[in-house]
Amino acid sequence: MIRYSLKCGAGHSFESWFKTGEAFLALDVAGHLACPVCGSVEVSKDLMAPAVRPSRKAEAAAPARPDLSAPASDLEEKIAALRRQIEENSDYVGLNFAAEARAIHAGEAPERAIHGEAKPEEARAMIEEGLPVAPLPFLPARKVN
Repeated sequence: MIRYSLKCGAGHSFESWFKTGEAFLALDVAGHLACPVCGSVEVSKDLMAPAVRPSRKAEAAAPARPDLSAPASDLEEKIAALRRQIEENSDYVGLNFAAEARAIHAGEAPERAIHGEAKPEEARAMIEEGLPVAPLPFLPARKVN
């Protein structure tokens, strides 16, 4: 396994593990890498340092690692609260978002709040058709291994 330091086009830094260097390249070329903060698929390797184990003295004196699962800023906390509210008060329809939104708009499906995923061209078409849709400031929760 290889751990790469990555950076998106918006300047967000993050790390990810890959089976091989070729696995990273294959995912990158296919557009399957995305920034966990903003969702940008413009991802590149960032400057990396080798993983060298510190001496026992240095290890004992090192500060505790930050909790990366906790929001780092007020903005991240507000986005997390928005995500919780949306997930609690709407149905996730996944990749069927465009079809389900059109069916609700046409009265063919029961009216309810939904959220899901749509390709940019699908979202643009729905807006042009007058459907009340808006992008969300976070990526959908996905089960990852």
